Amino acid sequence: QVQLVESGGGLAQPGGSLRLSCAASGNIFSIDTMGWYRRAPGKQRELVAAIAAYGRTNYADSVKGRFTISRDNAEKTVYLQMNSLKPEDTAVYFCDVFQLSNIKDYWGQGIQGTASS
Repeated sequence: QVQLVESGGGLAQPGGSLRLSCAASGNIFSIDTMGWYRRAPGKQRELVAAIAAYGRTNYADSVKGRFTISRDNAEKTVYLQMNSLKPEDTAVYFCDVFQLSNIKDYWGQGIQGTASS
């Protein structure tokens, strides 16, 4: 069983930064894809960024150049550094891990990230 615990959300001013962390427990390996999704008020959940084996990354166009995803395989942790925040980045952010061995997605409980003055 895989469990994900997110931390680091909160409130930042537009133009500011937040850093999200997601610590996984269980059988998560470096070949498994880890990522972040978000759901803004009134909108559907969308992919923000993902990092796969060998550090390959994928970003939503709306966050390219502002957000950076990284992972620590030894700690089974994925990070999302969010810089130059915009009000439209306000959302609940969800950590996701796709476990290749079981072809199964695991989700965190979600954490609020708000960019507002």
